[in-house]
Amino acid sequence: ALKLREGDKHCLITRSKCFLKLGDTENSLKDAEASLQIDNTFSEGLYQKAETLYTMGDFEFALVFYHRGRRLRPDLHKFQLGINKAEEAIINCIGNPSSVKLESSEELCFVSRQAELRSKKDNQKQKNKPKDQKDQKQTKKQSPKTEQQLLGELYADKAYLEKLLKDEDLMQISTRQGIKVMDLILSGISYLNHRRDFWQQQKPIYARVYERKLLREGRMRDKKLKPSDIARSIAKEMEDIELALARGSAEESCRKAERMLKKIQAWSENEVPNKNELIGNLHSCIGNAQLAMGQMEAALHSHKMDLDCARENSLTDAVSRALDNIGHVYARSGKFQQAIDTWEEKIPLAQSSLEKAWLFHEIGRCYLELDKAEVAQDYGQKSLQSADEEGDVEWQLHATVLVAQAQVKLKDYRSAIMNFERALEKAKLVRSEAAQNGIIA
Repeated sequence: ALKLREGDKHCLITRSKCFLKLGDTENSLKDAEASLQIDNTFSEGLYQKAETLYTMGDFEFALVFYHRGRRLRPDLHKFQLGINKAEEAIINCIGNPSSVKLESSEELCFVSRQAELRSKKDNQKQKNKPKDQKDQKQTKKQSPKTEQQLLGELYADKAYLEKLLKDEDLMQISTRQGIKVMDLILSGISYLNHRRDFWQQQKPIYARVYERKLLREGRMRDKKLKPSDIARSIAKEMEDIELALARGSAEESCRKAERMLKKIQAWSENEVPNKNELIGNLHSCIGNAQLAMGQMEAALHSHKMDLDCARENSLTDAVSRALDNIGHVYARSGKFQQAIDTWEEKIPLAQSSLEKAWLFHEIGRCYLELDKAEVAQDYGQKSLQSADEEGDVEWQLHATVLVAQAQVKLKDYRSAIMNFERALEKAKLVRSEAAQNGIIA
């Protein structure tokens, strides 16, 4: 693809992602930087460069590019997530800045210069050491238990490679391409050592132990939280659930909502006064995510759970929301009569003219699908009347088109033409080319 279109930034980023998956951070970084040379405001390029730097263990530089990306695209949540993980990794490595107090009375530029010279000498010594010797020295520093915790499942692979090194006959064999088996094994061990060091930086053992401790004491901690803290925590998690669905991550949204539902159900009503309302809301979120994934039966079940919860607790707004969502699932499934019955039940609960405008329109559209053009026309006119009350041009457009389409089915062509012409004027007002082309057609 890059031969056909040299320097295509999207293609460069895709290749950079592949290099990163292969552990080839050098080439991944080159491609990310190449995309930014073409367009220095390319958000995907900034994100990919930040991700690559993070994987290389350059957490401070990664943080810089996560921040640049967030300034350019504050709507993309992934940059904020990147900032959070980079900051956490830095704190894991060097500790919280608030815990450090500088008290040096010496001239700092002199001290810094001396440290820089020492660092250069150390680096030069490290470069002069053979690669495998350096790796072996690093391996000795880590106890087997610590290394096992850091490498996880990969620890068995490293142990296997080290065992192969003891086989002298195997070490003399070369592959068909002329590469010595010994070199391949050493490069594998070296790679695993680099990963171990990276994970040690990113999340040291003490941080892992602390996390496990927090996990074990999670329930106790939750009980000790103040109601205000719980409310803030819930609000943040609900925001994350809705944000995941808005950016197209339906599976992630569903997973988070299901996890949150279990947590809420475990809390008492003293801790969460609006517990029943939240449970219904989470069923609604799960249903919306399932609908986005095309799981119609599951979505219908979740929205009916929301409806039952709302009716049991006399939550009028929640009943209205659940009926609206159930109607959408039925309509998407082609069950237009069930959708009509559900939405007609919602009509008395509609609170604004705008809500009535889209509700009447959706019911009318279902009647049109069922070839009941006369009823569809009546609902289209009701929708138009509500849209006129609200002064909403977009819904005036939708309602007028529905009326015109119903009149075509009723063979009232003169009235249909007049309504299509009115709709065309509305489409010009909202500057919708697609609507204009559709109406003209």
